[in-house]
Amino acid sequence: MTPTQASLSPARTLRALAVDDRGSTAIEYALIAALVSIAILGGLSALSDSMVTMFNTVNSAM
Repeated sequence: MTPTQASLSPARTLRALAVDDRGSTAIEYALIAALVSIAILGGLSALSDSMVTMFNTVNSAM
């Protein structure tokens, strides 16, 4: 922590954090990644039953 940061009052620190938007892009990307992963998991779980049926059919045909 620099001396300038240490000398800031808590109110100034809170105001500086409220105005600072450097981390907002990272949070937005994290939310997008989370939504994409949830969509992928939902799609895979929807396909899992049909995939099991297909592999069982192939296995019994061999």
